[in-house]
Parts: sequence; C-alpha cells; structure tokens
Amino acid sequence: MKKTTLFMLFVLGAIGLQAQSFIGYLTDNYSGVNGVISNPANIVDSRFKTDINLLGASALIGNDYYGVNLFDALKDEYDFDLDATKSPSADNNLIVYEDVLGPSFMFNLSKTSSLAIFTRARSVVNINEINGNTVDAIDDETTDDFNVNEGDFDIFGQAWAEVGLTYAMVLMNNEQHFLKGGLSLKYLQGMGSGYLYGRNVTVNYDADGTNLGGGETTGSIVSTGEITFGRFDNFDNDNYDYELPKANGFGVDLGFVYEFRPNHADYTKTNSNGDAYTLKHKNKYKLKLGLSVTDLGSINYKEGQEDVYGIDTNFSEDEFDNAEDVQAFLEDISSSDVSKVGYKTKLPTALHFNADWNFSGKFYLNLNTDFALSKKGKMNTSSIPNIASLTPRFESRWFSFYLPLSMVEYNGFQAGAGLRMGPLYLGSGSVLTALTSDDTKGADVYAGVKIPVYQGKAKDKDGDGVIDKLDACPKEAGPVENNGCPWGDKDGDTVLDNVDACVDLAGEVENNGCPWGDADGDTVLDNVDACIDVAGPAENNGCPWPDTDGDGVLDKDDDCVDVPGTVANNGCPEPEPVVTEEVQKTLNEYAKTILFNSGKSSIKDESTDILKEIVGILNEYPSAKFSIEGHTDSVGKDSSNQTLSESRASSVMLYLIEHGVASNRLSSKGYGESKPIATNTTSAGRALNRRVEINLIK
Repeated sequence: MKKTTLFMLFVLGAIGLQAQSFIGYLTDNYSGVNGVISNPANIVDSRFKTDINLLGASALIGNDYYGVNLFDALKDEYDFDLDATKSPSADNNLIVYEDVLGPSFMFNLSKTSSLAIFTRARSVVNINEINGNTVDAIDDETTDDFNVNEGDFDIFGQAWAEVGLTYAMVLMNNEQHFLKGGLSLKYLQGMGSGYLYGRNVTVNYDADGTNLGGGETTGSIVSTGEITFGRFDNFDNDNYDYELPKANGFGVDLGFVYEFRPNHADYTKTNSNGDAYTLKHKNKYKLKLGLSVTDLGSINYKEGQEDVYGIDTNFSEDEFDNAEDVQAFLEDISSSDVSKVGYKTKLPTALHFNADWNFSGKFYLNLNTDFALSKKGKMNTSSIPNIASLTPRFESRWFSFYLPLSMVEYNGFQAGAGLRMGPLYLGSGSVLTALTSDDTKGADVYAGVKIPVYQGKAKDKDGDGVIDKLDACPKEAGPVENNGCPWGDKDGDTVLDNVDACVDLAGEVENNGCPWGDADGDTVLDNVDACIDVAGPAENNGCPWPDTDGDGVLDKDDDCVDVPGTVANNGCPEPEPVVTEEVQKTLNEYAKTILFNSGKSSIKDESTDILKEIVGILNEYPSAKFSIEGHTDSVGKDSSNQTLSESRASSVMLYLIEHGVASNRLSSKGYGESKPIATNTTSAGRALNRRVEINLIK
C-alpha cells in the first residue's frame, strides 16, 4: 500500500518542467493566437490575417524526488522503489500543471492594431516543502513503524476557466526600431480549489500500538502541529452533483515587444508618389526582445470553507482508514480552532523575458526566461518554477521545427523537440531527456489543431517589379519611376518621355531627344564637336589646336609634340653638340693642371678657375657622361697610391656635382700607379704621372 501511494505521488505530482505552456511552439512567429499566452503584444503585426485555434492542450508531469528511466518503467518487472533513483531533501517539491486553449481567434483591426478573443482552462497543483525523508521513512521495508518530523508543508491546487480579450497595437515604427504592446483582460471562472497547509507537524506511527481486544491490534498514531484545510463547498463529497461554484474573478496580462530591424528598407516598397507598403508576410527583425507579466489576478470562492485544526492528539489507524474524507477525519480527531466561509485564490503571476535572434534566413535562436512573481508556498497562491530555455529553430510559413534546451528550477537540464505543420502543432519540452536519461523526473507534451490564415505575399501581376497595391497600371508592365505604367513619347521622336530632355521638341536619340546645337558657335554641331564649349576648327573636331609641350609650336605643326623645341626646328629641340677629340683634349689639359695638397685628396685653391672652366665645358654637353680618373707616381706603397688616386678622383667629381654638373653624368675611379704616361725615375716624369683625367664615356 505504501508503494502504491508513492507511485501515485510521482504520477500526480509534477515539478514545473517549464513555466510556460506549449514549450518551443510559443517561440514561433507562426504561433498566432496562441502567442497571447506568453505575451499579448505578439498578435499585432503578425504573419496572420486571422488565426483560429480549435483546440490545444499542454500537460506537464514530474517531481524532484523520484527519477526513472521511462522505457524501463513501462516494463512489468520494474520495481518503482528499488529501480528508481531518489533525491530526498528537507524541501522536496511537486506540481501538476495542465493548460487547454479552447476555441480562440485573432484578427487585425488595422495595420497597427489587432484583437484576440480566447478561451482557456487551466489547473495547477503545488506541493511544496515536503520532507523527502518522510517518504523514505514511510517506505522503509525494515520496519512497519515510522516517525515523521515534517515541520511545515504546503499543498494548494486550483482549476479555472478563462475568457479573455486581447488588444495589441504598434507603439513605435521608426525604421530600424519597432515597438508594440498588448493587454489581455480575462474573466475567470473558478472550477474548484483546495489547500492543505501544515505547521510544525510531526507524526509517530506504531504499527501495533492500539489493542483492539481478542489478540488483535492496529496501528496507533500520535501527531502534533496545526493543519489549515480549505476547499470550495462540497469539494470532497463523492455524491456531489457537480455545478460551477460561485467563484469568479478577473485577470490581466501585459506585454511589450521590441524589434531591431537594420534591414527595414528591404521590406518596404514605395512608388514614385511616395506611397509605401510594408510586406506583411515576412519577419523583419534581426533581434526581437519581449517582456511581459502574466496572470495578475485572483478568484473569489464565495462559498469556500476554511478550517484550522490543532492536531496535538493521538488516534488509531482504523480511525484514519474508516474516515469518510479528509475533513471528516480532521473533525473526528480535533475540533476546528478557526472556521470561515469564503476565500480568494491567486493566479501564478510570472515575469517573462524573450530574446529571438534571426541569425540566418529561416534559422533562429531563442532565449526565454520565466520568473515566478508569486511566492512559493504563499497561502492560496499558485506559483511556477523559474526556468531559462535556449531554443534553436527552423521557421517557415507552413513548417517549423524547434529544439528547446532548458534549465528548470529543481529539475535541472531538459531537452525537447516540437514542430508545426500548417494547422497541426505538437511537441514536448523534455522528450529527448525523458527518452535518454535514467534519472527522468518528469515529462511534458502538447498538441493542438488550428485554422491559420496567413498574410498573403505581395502580388505583381504584370511582373514589372511594382507590387499591385502600388501599381497605377497593375495589368500593364511599366517602370517603378512611373508607378508601374509604361512611359509615353509625346513628341514622337522615339525617345520615351522619361529620358527625353526635350519632351515637346523632336530630336535625336543620341542627344536625349533634343535636336543638336552649336554651343560654342564654331559651326561644328555639338554631336560631332569634341569641345562643345570651346570654339575650334572643324579639322580638329571643333577643338582648338593644343600645344602639348608648351614650346609655342602647335601640335599640328610640332614634330616633337611631347618635347619642347624651337620654332626653327619644327618644335623639336636643337641637336646637342658632339664631344670632339679636341674638346676631350682640352678637358684633359685642364684636368692635368688640377693641383692637390701634397699626399692628400684636397684640391688647392689655385685650381678653382681651372675647375670652373671644366664645369663650363661639361655643361655644354648635357647628355654626355664622363669618367673622372685619378693617377699617381710610383713613390710609396701601391695600396696607398691606389687609395690616394681614388680619393682625388672622387674630390674632383664632388666639386663638379656641387657646381652644377648632374651626378648621373659622372663617375670616378682611381688607378694608382698602374697607368703611367712617363717614367717614374725622374722627378719630371713623376710629375706627369701625378694627374687627373676627364674622359668621355662612350
């Protein structure tokens, strides 16, 4: 009996695997009217003309105490207590969540506003702060006795129906930045509620503690603490003919969505009149951010009853087994300390943040977080666990596929899958984890059917690139610049008016529909005038003759167009004089007289006039190149003479360069004592050998 009880706790208790319903599907831009569940702003500027949900249901189960392998759990030989993993703590939690979206529809009131009407039935059971060690104590096979120090615990469940009205509108549409907001007002009809709160509860069970006489015994139970028990009237009566309780209230959902649209211009078509049309069938954002608060509200159970019982008492197991219901049992063992009629239940208020990134065409990555704003364990208040989900998805008009990956409070990592195929949608936020893990603490599933009516693609019947809604001639192709109508030819010159610079005057095609003129008055018409604004002779295509090299000889008469010359030589430069042998002889006669300080390369001052003469001669032949060559006598070492000859040749070359001879015309070289022109045995001969020569490089 204990095992059966624990198994039922697992099946009925569900940790909130996801805080929202329809995991993965609600990230889809084609979720339509279902989108009001997470954010009422979703329905405006959607991909739908209208969307009708026929029926959709989402159910979640799980816990944070028992973990199983679902495949193994289906086998007959599976022992729930022996084969399942257990995670007992002083604060185990369970929840049951069901969500049914009934007949609902949305439609657009205008380009910037939409309306939705939806019906919905939901139920939530929260079981909080259950001491897992209590379960272990009850399940202990080594003894029939057990002691439980439960302390505080909270059990609350409610079911209700909603009829909601959602209005959403565009708040800002500023090219890249787009903002919309929505509000849902909900009428709530309570379907039933009940709660059981324990404070400082302990239970001591002795399996043979009560003597029934005749040698028979039954268990005895000693308990302490306080129990608060609430329910709507006749909730526990098995013979109750169900009627809707007198329980109603109102709820509110509020949400905003911001879209970053860096390529907004790609989704807007305009005509030449400035009329614009935004494509309705395409998503336009690169990044979408949503923020919403849902389930602000409460339900007033006017005929509900609440009793507070002190349970500092003892009783037999037979009294517990024979009790008609929980209320009857509590009344038998304890009188009600406090009793009242009527109470309110609060909805599971939550904050939702959603970020959706369109990273490539039809591929998206979604981050969603759901944060409970209603405190866990607060009396008469449903709550959701916190969750963060990362969902990659493929999305198109008729098909979407998503893989939600979630971190769930208490329950850890969950992986699921879902898809949408036209009117059908189904999936699970935990199916992959449930099928692959040996420690599955829950599972969820959803499915539904709807009638989607998508926004149509912009039509262009005549195929001219101007959509019909902006086309002044939708059945006749024409350019964008003329609102989709073909251009006319008013002056009949075969040049269409859009490119005719002289619409009312026939002209030439080559002149943009205008007749040719003669702007510079040189009798050469502009169509053949290479210089329209400057008069020139016909022989030069209407352009004045140029003087490219600026030598005063026009190009037509200049034999050397690119080189300045003289008029006498037909615009070419006069030929440069040739360096004759006589000139070469004169240069070397001068060079031989260049004097140097003894044993040095420095030139004596008395050689300055000679060097100036040499500069003058060299400049008479600007294209000729010369070699400056140094020679010595044989006195001293060969190496020293070689160095000295090189230095003296270099000194002469440097002087010539500094005084106006181009460096690229000169080179220097030393020959030392290797090339004497006289004997080195006499002082006169050695004087002749100490010389500098300037020779033409041929």
